[in-house]
Amino acid sequence: MPSPQSLSDRDRRLVAAWAADCAEHVIDLFERETPDDDRPRDAIARARAYSRGELDAAREIRRRFVAGRAASAVSSPPAIAAAHSAAQAAGVAHMGAHALGAAAYAAKARGLSAAHESDAIADEVRWQLSIMSEPARAALRQLPPVGEDSAGPLGAGGLLATGILGSVIRTIQQSLRRSGPSD
Repeated sequence: MPSPQSLSDRDRRLVAAWAADCAEHVIDLFERETPDDDRPRDAIARARAYSRGELDAAREIRRRFVAGRAASAVSSPPAIAAAHSAAQAAGVAHMGAHALGAAAYAAKARGLSAAHESDAIADEVRWQLSIMSEPARAALRQLPPVGEDSAGPLGAGGLLATGILGSVIRTIQQSLRRSGPSD
């Protein structure tokens, strides 16, 4: 049985475009430090191509770690977080929950790069929510709340469930619930 964090292929394609937008919004933080390393930008392009139906999930699942390895090529925390955001965007082909990971890492990157601006993370999240399509919102509403599933990246012990990442995802999910369809 697939994880509730997976989403259908159709829904993963919907949220991949948004995840790519989130990652691209902070990619300059990586490229300033390592302008010749194109792994994160390639991951973003692949996430977009996957969202358009140009790439299949099986091939992208095998390639999803490439951009994450780029994080070891940089030393600043904002650049590392930006590389992880791109890697999470590429990972959407594998599991829809990674779209929230792309957004959370992008917000973290923005916050780290603007530590003197107390609203940097909140501003990034507001921007992310403002560009999210209604179909992507509907798809992301299907994901379990962060920290409540038993496994996976959003699960209680998952990579995305704690710290700033978990906090950002909670904020996004709360906004999605507030803007959800009436029952």
